Amino acid sequence: MLDYKLLQALATVVECDGFERAGEQLGLSQSAVSQRIKALEVRLGQPVLIRHPVLRPTPAGQRLLNHVQQVQLLERDLRTALPTLEEASPRLRIALNADSLATWWAAAVGDFCRAEGLLLDMVVEDQDVGLRRLRDGEVAACLCASDQPIAGARCVPLGTMVYHPYATPAYIARHFPDGPTPEAFRRAPAIVYGPHDQLQHRFLADCGFDGRFPYHLCPSSEGFVRLTVAGMGYGMLPRMQVASLVAEGRLASIAPERSLAVTLYWHFWRHSGEVLEQLTGVLGEVMLE
Repeated sequence: MLDYKLLQALATVVECDGFERAGEQLGLSQSAVSQRIKALEVRLGQPVLIRHPVLRPTPAGQRLLNHVQQVQLLERDLRTALPTLEEASPRLRIALNADSLATWWAAAVGDFCRAEGLLLDMVVEDQDVGLRRLRDGEVAACLCASDQPIAGARCVPLGTMVYHPYATPAYIARHFPDGPTPEAFRRAPAIVYGPHDQLQHRFLADCGFDGRFPYHLCPSSEGFVRLTVAGMGYGMLPRMQVASLVAEGRLASIAPERSLAVTLYWHFWRHSGEVLEQLTGVLGEVMLE
């Protein structure tokens, strides 16, 4: 049988991205955490972590992370059925996109988390790449744009977020006086969330433009809006996030006839316990666009 203290050490090191921070969270010294990881590797006869150049789990480590995520959820169900067991707040690690976190997510899950005493460890990832976190065993569930379930997991469609290319009216008058032309796209600074964000590229391709374009990188959903309102660039923003700014005339679309619809999917491990099933039911009631 596996020693779950060793598995907890592995999960915490990966979550905290380091031995020192993991020790602080577990109330152990960095050396003690390292010893637990070494003991786990000795028990398995193979490494569970790649330490250089970037700390990440090995394939064996990923399998163990998948396992410990599911065990933690099942233990939560057992504590509910047997209240005399040690009380502990369940914690669920989820990967989700920044735009959902900045708009509808809190309202959708807030009541459920309060009622269940559920703690969330939210990992913000672009919707096109978050599924990798689930596949690697780093999270128990993932909210992303992929509709392809991975082995051992379920995939549930939640709804669609609609994005428009917003900018300030002054920015549009300066950079797009003749509308969204190829010349304007070559010169006008855009705002892109991060290196994995493909919304801007998809929009430009939809407009028939496939060349290079200048852009700011801003890995913050709220910061993205602030940069746009400041007139620093144009960018793909969800309609629900900036509806009031559009109504006030502070933002407008550079191409009113064009938009991008992104369907979001909820991925989670099968047989992960009642709390995850209940959360899935709550999310299934969300109305996006």
